[in-house]
Amino acid sequence: MRIDIITVLPEMFDSVLSCSILKRAQMKGLVEIKLHNLRDYTTDIHRKVDDYPFGGEAGMVMKIEPVDRCISCLRQQREYDEVIFTSPDGEQFTQKMANSLSLLNNMIILCGHYKGIDYRIREHLITKEISIGDYVLTGGEIPALVITDAVVRLIPGALGDEQSALSDSFQDNLLAPPVYTRPADFNGWKVPEILLSGHEAKIAEWKYEQSLIRTKQLRPDLLQN
Repeated sequence: MRIDIITVLPEMFDSVLSCSILKRAQMKGLVEIKLHNLRDYTTDIHRKVDDYPFGGEAGMVMKIEPVDRCISCLRQQREYDEVIFTSPDGEQFTQKMANSLSLLNNMIILCGHYKGIDYRIREHLITKEISIGDYVLTGGEIPALVITDAVVRLIPGALGDEQSALSDSFQDNLLAPPVYTRPADFNGWKVPEILLSGHEAKIAEWKYEQSLIRTKQLRPDLLQN
């Protein structure tokens, strides 16, 4: 997989992309993540990529020319399955969506900034809009990292144990069951006996029941799906 990220703040990605699963997946050749500074695609002498909005609104708007120039340049090199824009009014990002995106070959993520982007970009250049929640951030860099991390860890070989991702929260619309490790007894706080029994079928049944209980208590909306 290849992920191209268009941003005005590429330095925000350095530490996250060079750590843990994202770093290992890149080193293994499972994913190629490329950052593109949008300012490299503007003809403005001051490298500006924003301008005042028509209509007198407050704030600045990302210009269409540098975005179009960058996306066109990338598309000349390869075909992209999705051109994603991170936006607070986009489709809610879910584990199901992450699963779907992990099957793609190539995708672009455009990080929004300022008051927003020229709407013609969304009308003509973007194929999918994604929101990570009902709140507003300074820019789309953090959402782009969230999407990238959630997708890359699902690529076969990215995790040390590929089965681990299948038991994550939100797979099958359920929260994950409680997990425990050694010691089995700490200050009188004991691990449930069933997990120490070695009976795989009963343990699996217990985990499923616990997932249902936790989902009903904490996220009953998931069960409606």
